[in-house]
Amino acid sequence: MPKSLVIVESPTKARTIKAFLGSDTTVESSMGHVRDLPRSASEIPAKAKGEDWARLGVNVNNDFEPLYVVSKERKKQVQKLKDLIKEADELYLATDEDREGEAIAWHLVEVLKPKIPVHRMVFHEITKPAIEAAFANPRDLDQRLVQAQEARRILDRLYGYEVSPVLWKKIQPRLSAGRVQSVAVRIVVERERERIDFVPASYWSVDGSFAKEDDLDQVFEATLHSLEGARVAVGKDFDSRGKAGSKALVLERDEAAALAEELTDASFEVKSVESKPYTRKPYPPFRTSTLQQEAGRKLRFSSSRTMSVAQRLYENGYITYMRTDSVALADSAVSSARAQIEKLYGKEYLSPSPRKYEGKVKGAQEAHEAIRPAGDTFRTPEQVAPDVGRDEADLYRLIWQRTVASQMADAKGMSVSVRLSANTKDRGEALFAASGRTITFPGFLRAYVQGSDDPEAELDDREKLLPEMAEGDPLAVQRLEPTGHETRPPARYTEASLVQKLEELGVGRPSTYASIMSTIQDRGYVFKRGSALVPTFTAFGVVTLLERHFPRLVDYEFTAKMEDDLDRIAEGEEDSVPWLRAFYFGDDGLKEKVAKRLDEIDPREINSIPIGDDEQGTPIVARIGRYGPYVERDEERASIPEDLAPDEITVAKAVELIVTQNAGDKIFGTDPDSGLTVYGKTGRFGPYVQLGEQEEGSKEKPKRASLFKSMELDELGLDDALKLLSLPRTVGGDPDGTEILALNGRYGPYIQRGDDRRSLETEDQLFTLTVDEALKLLAEPPRRRGQRSATLRELGEDPASGKTVSVRSGRYGPYVTDGEVNASLRKGDDPEKVTIEHAADLLAARRERLGQ
Repeated sequence: MPKSLVIVESPTKARTIKAFLGSDTTVESSMGHVRDLPRSASEIPAKAKGEDWARLGVNVNNDFEPLYVVSKERKKQVQKLKDLIKEADELYLATDEDREGEAIAWHLVEVLKPKIPVHRMVFHEITKPAIEAAFANPRDLDQRLVQAQEARRILDRLYGYEVSPVLWKKIQPRLSAGRVQSVAVRIVVERERERIDFVPASYWSVDGSFAKEDDLDQVFEATLHSLEGARVAVGKDFDSRGKAGSKALVLERDEAAALAEELTDASFEVKSVESKPYTRKPYPPFRTSTLQQEAGRKLRFSSSRTMSVAQRLYENGYITYMRTDSVALADSAVSSARAQIEKLYGKEYLSPSPRKYEGKVKGAQEAHEAIRPAGDTFRTPEQVAPDVGRDEADLYRLIWQRTVASQMADAKGMSVSVRLSANTKDRGEALFAASGRTITFPGFLRAYVQGSDDPEAELDDREKLLPEMAEGDPLAVQRLEPTGHETRPPARYTEASLVQKLEELGVGRPSTYASIMSTIQDRGYVFKRGSALVPTFTAFGVVTLLERHFPRLVDYEFTAKMEDDLDRIAEGEEDSVPWLRAFYFGDDGLKEKVAKRLDEIDPREINSIPIGDDEQGTPIVARIGRYGPYVERDEERASIPEDLAPDEITVAKAVELIVTQNAGDKIFGTDPDSGLTVYGKTGRFGPYVQLGEQEEGSKEKPKRASLFKSMELDELGLDDALKLLSLPRTVGGDPDGTEILALNGRYGPYIQRGDDRRSLETEDQLFTLTVDEALKLLAEPPRRRGQRSATLRELGEDPASGKTVSVRSGRYGPYVTDGEVNASLRKGDDPEKVTIEHAADLLAARRERLGQ
């Protein structure tokens, strides 16, 4: 028997596949991509360093030839694969079946240079029959897919490496631009602009509780619908500037109160009852984007976490391939779903005939089936749960429910609309409206109900019951009261709704969405408030620059057209080199555009956001500075707190910041030991106390100490200030005589002995901790060699790795770790408030970037 070597991307996938192949087959992992474009100048080979295109990693002068290098961390694995090839008779490349997987397979051939037969082995689920079939029926490498992936990679490199330096020079260092990333940021910024421009409107309604006079126990709710035939205004009647449409009657508070009082004693009767049957059809099975959206809504998973969990389910043989735009199901999957429906719910819950789903998204990935449970016979969630982690069990249940529901019968019900009538003295007929809904047959809702981004939206399985009523029935008023309302600005995007918007625009592809969601947060363009994505002022500056000077690069239609072009390259309908040449060197090409526009960009203009005029008519502007955003009025400046959203910087808030931060120093008194004055000041990072002034010509700064989180500058006295200035405090010495210090750091209080640190639970311990208590704390299990970070908090078990996750303070700021993978906290994350769910999201995103 010939010896075969099968190469896959990950160790998990290798272990699963190995169990299905014979003893004469070796299965090994490539650990992701074995080579890529250079990530830094140090990776550029010596022979290319002097070339003018070397910084790009792409020879734009020679048909955009990419410069590929094997990264330092992959060289050992590459050598291992070369050694294994020497012992094999055949090589099977079993990487994922999409463009990225095809490219990894091609790179492996280019790097390993095998002299044995090479086969491409593809499958969309990791089950014994699927793997055996793929092994027995391999194909050749698809060069069209390789070319398409390479074109995308080169395009993204040219875009990022040409545009990002413009951002460094005109806004801030270390910023990045990207083909899909920058468009995603623009979408979020545009929504925030809508919120800034939004003018709320107040309006009133009259709400009541009613019951039939012969059945006072069945109370139902109704709201004033119209007066004298004029419809009463509701929220949707107002535009973003707070103006109501001409046909809507806007009730004021006094008017609503008077109507409620008058109508309390009025005679009400049912004017009309209208019943209509309704039908709800099941949703198609999941594709990548809808899975990310629904996991975000129902499980509160980030896109990265969803894809990380789905990857583990796929590699362990529980679901089909998770990067797909298809909603189609194989015949065997349809049969399995229908068999389970009949067994679990009964024959009446089956759709009359098998449902066929098509409607693939434009530019679909090459995976040809929806995301579903793997195999010809689906395992139930109860069967899977004991063998996987909590996250995997929850996501598998969601996928199983959606797949099974897609083959179930329609849900049926009745919707009821009732109008209640009473007469007023001066305003004619007052018409109240009530609505109800009953489900007569739940159908697919027995298995699955789709979530909503709107917390007030009624889900499909919610019933709203009304008593049986007929026209002319007299009604008893139980309650009537005026209710005030205010229109709300458009909701910010969540990861789920942003993915949905990108898909609607045709921007990006399913394989990119999770990484884009992570990148725009990691780069400091957005931060999360709950699940909402809030843009930073830096994002405003970047989007403004791109809109004014490189409008095509963030134009939705142009970006979507680029996706279509790249898809045509994948289909073999277009060649990549002429297309890249037109994009980079064309009449409106990127290279010339950057060169021309660079000197035209005014950094001060780009980095300025007008807020408005104060009471004296003085303009106030928010600006993006080198050290963060600030507001400015004439010569006065004030830093903008990191957690303040752009739509919250009103004129009043800006004035408050300016007044507070420019109020002048508070003088506590004189330090009795040094004779120096003790001041209270407010700086970029908040309030602090200072001993003396900086002497003219001296580089030595006076001693300073930050206030505790529980302190307010106005409430401190001289003793409090001197106590803060006494830090760091020498707690004492250990048995070897090494000094133990108590310090208050940026991320909280801690003690230190040499390089060894431990966090303290409270700030008060800085003054009260004894030597014995410090030694006990320092006697906790030592950290790994080379690790000098202090553990701030332990959060619990990571759903992915099963290891304990902690928050630690490191050299470059706080981060979370499970002991194997580290992930920095994002802008706006408070180390004291980070949850295990958010930490799991950060770690999942980090693992994805590391290819784990």
